[in-house]
Formats: sequence, C-alpha cells, structure tokens
Amino acid sequence: MPEVCSSKGRAQLEGVVFVGQTLAPLFLNDPAHGALDEELAAMAALDVDAAAEEWPFVSADQARGALDLMKQGLAEGPHSEDLIWEYRRLFVGPAKMPCPPWGSVYTDRDCVVFGASTLALRAWMRASGIQRLGDEKTPEDHIGLMLALMAWISQEKPELLKDFLLDHLLPWSSHYLSQLDEAARQPFYKGLAQITKMSLEGMQEAFGLEVTYPRFYR
Repeated sequence: MPEVCSSKGRAQLEGVVFVGQTLAPLFLNDPAHGALDEELAAMAALDVDAAAEEWPFVSADQARGALDLMKQGLAEGPHSEDLIWEYRRLFVGPAKMPCPPWGSVYTDRDCVVFGASTLALRAWMRASGIQRLGDEKTPEDHIGLMLALMAWISQEKPELLKDFLLDHLLPWSSHYLSQLDEAARQPFYKGLAQITKMSLEGMQEAFGLEVTYPRFYR
C-alpha cells in the first residue's frame, strides 16, 4: 500500500482520489438531471491523448482507447436520448438490468441486493467509523458509491484503503465491469466500464494486493 509519508505514496493516493472522484458520479447520476453537465462537457472536449498520458494506474495506450470511446459517446451532447436511455437501461430500470451495479448480486447465492457482502461492508464501515454515502435505500455496494468511498478513504483514512480494496471492492469489481463492458451499447458506458476496470486492476498491481475471489453466481 502507498506510504503516506513518501512522495510516491502521496502521488498514488492522489491517483486513487482522482479515479474515484472522476468516475463515481458517472455511475451514480442520470445524465438528464444536470448534475453531470460540467463533467460531461469537459469529457466531450477532452484532449484524449493528453488525458491518457496522465491517467493514473493505466498505460497511455489502454487509457486512450477507453477515453476515446467515452468522448465518442458524447458526440451528440450530454443530454442525448441515446446516452440517457442507456444509463437508465444499465443502472435504473424499470426493465431488468443486464448487469446490476451492486456487488452482492454477483457474490450472493441468491443474487440479491443487500446480500451478505453488502452487510459485511456495512459492518466494516460501522466498525471503522465510516458514515455511509448516499441514501438509505441504495445498497452500500453500488459500484458508484464504492468508488466514491474509495476516494474518501484515500483522503481521510488511508490506513484503511488496503482492507477496503482487498475485502470489499476488488473481489467483484472486475467481474461486474467486464459484464458492463459487454452489455453496454453506447460507447460512453463501454468506455466507462473499461477505464474503471483498468484503473482498479492497475491499483491492485501497483499496491501488490493478492485478492481472493469469491464464487460468482451471476
């Protein structure tokens, strides 16, 4: 894990914060509601080559492909019907979502939200003095909330980052994000799945984390 006192460690933590704060809102917010307008406008005008060179934990070549997909997906603007309806198809419903964004859907035998892994995360947060993010109706293991929490932990309780990644996020994130990449029909969300997966896997490698993967039921 990054040593907070070293310049390399601080840079790594800053990279984790950047990834979490940049990507979490894209999973959590419907583009139609306006909360993403500024971020999506910046993404639509992105210098992909320059951004890829700076993206933490991912090689420039890999980041370039994912970021270019995201930019392509915004070609018709941040409020395009394709973008909005794809977000709702992937993350909201009411139709059955092809790959629900909650960890316990994949790790719980019954494929349910608020499953055992969600309750384990909740207990760990409580024991660690961490307040939940979001409202009471949203399970804590929503991928967007997990990315936001990752950023918060890196800033406020960096000594807990290893446990969070090893026990609660990395065991299921790549499995889910691979499914999201396959299910996405709109390039923005395909690119989002790819850059998120590569970023988290890059953190795992950078921090030397040996993850124990569960059995997946979906």
